[in-house]
Amino acid sequence: MKKAFSAFLAIALSALPLASLAASKETDRLENCGMVLDEILRIPDNVPQDLLDKAECVIVIPSVLKAAFVFGGDYGRGAMTCRSGEHFTGKWGAPTMIALEGGSFGFQLGGQATDFVILVMNPRGATAILSSKVKLGADASAAAGPKGRDAEAATDVTLRAEMLTYSRARGLFAGVSLEGSTLRPDNNANESIYHKKMDATNIVRKGGVAIPPAAQKMVSLLDQHSPKNTSDSKSLK
Repeated sequence: MKKAFSAFLAIALSALPLASLAASKETDRLENCGMVLDEILRIPDNVPQDLLDKAECVIVIPSVLKAAFVFGGDYGRGAMTCRSGEHFTGKWGAPTMIALEGGSFGFQLGGQATDFVILVMNPRGATAILSSKVKLGADASAAAGPKGRDAEAATDVTLRAEMLTYSRARGLFAGVSLEGSTLRPDNNANESIYHKKMDATNIVRKGGVAIPPAAQKMVSLLDQHSPKNTSDSKSLK
């Protein structure tokens, strides 16, 4: 009996460093989301203010930043935060971790990594991502987002899109098509961040957790730059 207990204790203790490493990795990802968003919002021709103010959620997928984590050729990891309240009219809330998969959007141009920002423009798009895997262009309409002054020349396709997608590589910020890629909640990462099993809907829509310290920068930036949802109230119901 003592030998069995000792073996069990040894296994349990050996798992602790792995759990700690996973939590640290996800914390780095959240912090990098805030860093990337801050840098992008400082670009003169960045995401048009009018579109940011009409977005229900914002997804940030950072690339390799100071070797914090690996961003491969066919997947990326980041976070999604949404406005709180039944109709997405409150302050920005606790994020869910998100996985972007299936596209050749990784290291580009001789090893140059790419950051992505995705605006979720209506409740249907937000609900779809929170509940399951969503294929862009099939399960949810997506378009390369206009930037800066180009917002005034946005096409009907862009204006009707459920998601607007942007990239930054080699210092260049522009709309980019991610059709064919998929977005899904990364619930394993959520468990590492929140230290319990929580699905994305409970985190984002039901306020089941507080904003973790590592996400404070990302959330506070959005509260500062877009404190109010200016979408047509009828579109939010």
